[in-house]
Amino acid sequence: MKSYDRLFIDGRWVAPVHNGSFDTIDPSSEQVLAKVAAATAEDVDLAVQAARKAFDAGPWPRMRGAERAAVLRRIGKGIRDRLHELAEIEVRDNGKPLPEALWDLGDAAGCFEFYAGLAETLDDNAEQPVALSDDRFTSVVRKEPIGVAGAIIPWNFPMLMAAWKVAPALAAGCTMVLKPSELTPLTALELAGIAAADLPPGVLNIVTGFGKDAGAPLSEHPGIDKLAFTGSVPTGSRIMQAAARDIKNVSLELGGKSPFIVFDDSDLDAAVEWIMFGIFWNQGEVCSATSRVLVKRGIYARLIERLEEETRKITIGNGLDDGVLLGPIVSKGQYDKVREAVERGKQEGARLVTGGGRPAHLDTGYFMEPVVFADVPEDSWIWREEIFGPVVCVRPFDTEDEAVRTANDSRFGLAAAVMSRDDARCERVARALRAGIVWINCSQPTFTEAPWGGYKQSGIGRELGVWGLNNYLETKQITRYGSDKPWGWYIK
Repeated sequence: MKSYDRLFIDGRWVAPVHNGSFDTIDPSSEQVLAKVAAATAEDVDLAVQAARKAFDAGPWPRMRGAERAAVLRRIGKGIRDRLHELAEIEVRDNGKPLPEALWDLGDAAGCFEFYAGLAETLDDNAEQPVALSDDRFTSVVRKEPIGVAGAIIPWNFPMLMAAWKVAPALAAGCTMVLKPSELTPLTALELAGIAAADLPPGVLNIVTGFGKDAGAPLSEHPGIDKLAFTGSVPTGSRIMQAAARDIKNVSLELGGKSPFIVFDDSDLDAAVEWIMFGIFWNQGEVCSATSRVLVKRGIYARLIERLEEETRKITIGNGLDDGVLLGPIVSKGQYDKVREAVERGKQEGARLVTGGGRPAHLDTGYFMEPVVFADVPEDSWIWREEIFGPVVCVRPFDTEDEAVRTANDSRFGLAAAVMSRDDARCERVARALRAGIVWINCSQPTFTEAPWGGYKQSGIGRELGVWGLNNYLETKQITRYGSDKPWGWYIK
């Protein structure tokens, strides 16, 4: 593994001011994978200054959208050209199975390509006329880049979450300082290397380090115009407080405890497949994971039986091994949290159907057998709080109204799903669910073209699609007085 002991600031690889570093750990082996540069407030300040200069005096915001689009497409190609190499890095850094990492990296490349297309549209749509009620005036509305963006991303989809923020920001003409999670920083640094050849200095800066040392200074820096954060609710709340001091534009994509309602006319195997995909993909380390499953009582027992049977078949191991569909939890800290949640679930009276232990064939690594809890009390901690691991909670329901009420009874509102052969019922329930993303007869498919974000404590704003681009654009009105007649208010 190559060295990652430099930060990417102002188009150059530079040592941290205090020469600090930290270890990133392979969760499959519990061994040090790489030493990574540890940024502090001084490094963040240098990165923000570089981004500020690049925005205020550099060419990037002043380029045509088509010129920026060409750069974005080259970045997307750079990811695709190194797809397998980058996927292997992500597996070793994060733990996810290789097929998932390949999927994620392909999506990351596609994200840059998608926003390249939207950047091109800015050339024709950056200025739109507005019809006014007074014909002495004409007015246009302009879309302009918001400025310097600070972005903080989580560890569950390292390269993809970077793409979700970097691609639309660059497309809009912004400059950026990106701080990846200290648990999975490697592919963000690889992204800097891919982008370096095409971007003017200071347009994209990558600072690796811990939240208190690098994330907090970034969120509090007065030179940042826009903050974009994906992560936990407590951290999102602190970032929002920091943004409030300077009245910064902020977008937050936070946690979830997403429900999945399964009616009794559903195909049982299809329901089990989508439940498993909704909670065991990426080890359940997914903000939108459908971790609360509500099943119509008539098929409840049979579904639990099939879910247990299929869950026990999942191959667990190192994500680089053939056939593995469940890798390790990302870190020792997260592993301990998930184990504690499983113990708490048992103490709260939920029935442990399967899982929770260490696989017998794996002596090292943060591995856990996927967990199915049945008969989960509605007031229990595991039903109400995000676990962020391969733990699914299931309980029965009797009526549609009960299912919708229970699904909506949450402080979160990121995603939800409903399954039934009755299309009218699915449409009715989808519209009743208080969530930013609702899936019908599926769970978790995500498309760059569609908006992503939640209700309630799941966040503020939307990423992806045109909504993601608008996160990084300001709206300016320019109004002209065009009459030959004087205004005549004070001077007659």
